[in-house]
Amino acid sequence: MHLNPYGEDAVNLAAELANHRPRSAEELADRCRAAGLTLERPVVRDDLLHAQATLDAWEKVVDATTEHERAALVNAMLAGAAAHPRLTDHADSGWHLHYREERQPLGALLSSLIAVGTALHLAGRGMHRLRRCAVTECVTIFADTSRTGRQRYCSQRCANRDAVRRHRARAA
Repeated sequence: MHLNPYGEDAVNLAAELANHRPRSAEELADRCRAAGLTLERPVVRDDLLHAQATLDAWEKVVDATTEHERAALVNAMLAGAAAHPRLTDHADSGWHLHYREERQPLGALLSSLIAVGTALHLAGRGMHRLRRCAVTECVTIFADTSRTGRQRYCSQRCANRDAVRRHRARAA
């Protein structure tokens, strides 16, 4: 089975932005460029506000307690970001599929990218593959892209911390 990388890249960007919210339009633009997005328009404060609203909605998807709730929330995001898919060769990067209009403002672009990417990730890898770290005091969001689909921690550091905690509890 071929997994569409569009989903993985989009959910990883969403998690990175949600875990460390950008504080300015310039920071948002820089982080999106660093993630490989081609920005076709100047980024303004409205883009930051739109991105923040998208991240708020996306965090509700992450925190959904059932698959049906998660699907309903993703479907609402998809409906709000509705755009027809189209082939593009912007920036001479090769032909590829975009789920957005040309020259869309960054806030709207992120909305459609995150909605479609999340839907592709969950449908292709499993509805459980988007969560917060299993360490109680860590609220970091991550997309499980592991082969087995059983990732519980956001990082090796949190996995080690939890293992030490469990070991000490058993020894006590």
